[in-house]
Amino acid sequence: MGLMDVLNGMQNGPRGPSGPSTGGGMSPITMAVLGLLAYKAVKSISASQPGAKPAGAGANSGGGLGDMLPGGLGGLLAGGAAGSVLSGGLGDLLKQFQQGGQGDVANSWVGTGPNKTISPGDLAKVLDNEQIKALMAQTGISRDDLIAGLSKQLPEIVNELTPHGRLPTAQELSR
Repeated sequence: MGLMDVLNGMQNGPRGPSGPSTGGGMSPITMAVLGLLAYKAVKSISASQPGAKPAGAGANSGGGLGDMLPGGLGGLLAGGAAGSVLSGGLGDLLKQFQQGGQGDVANSWVGTGPNKTISPGDLAKVLDNEQIKALMAQTGISRDDLIAGLSKQLPEIVNELTPHGRLPTAQELSR
């Protein structure tokens, strides 16, 4: 399963539209999850490049996912490098969960067994304020709604991105 398969199946959440389509587009929470993965990848890339702008430095008021990524990296998500960016971001996000004491929960999302839940409070402890503020700005939803939505959808989306019980390669995500 490639990245586009996951995105196409998540037009209005991880299970797709729940009723008749009313205009399409990605749900704000799905956009937030993808933004979080991209954010993690951008932070990793920025940390390894001297003089790189911090994440969010190139943001404008357009509200799209690409707007929150500095240095034209938003364009990468629309191009062939999306798999690399999201694969790296997924790996970094899982490391953040491990460092935040929720590694067993996140590992269940990747593994082939049942997904463990994460409470909004536990998720808020794992994510840092900079990440949350960037996602709130891009999705236009409140902190509480963002955290609640992410706690419900993040396990399913990570599960969908890791169908073989492991992190996908960039090539697998790009297909």
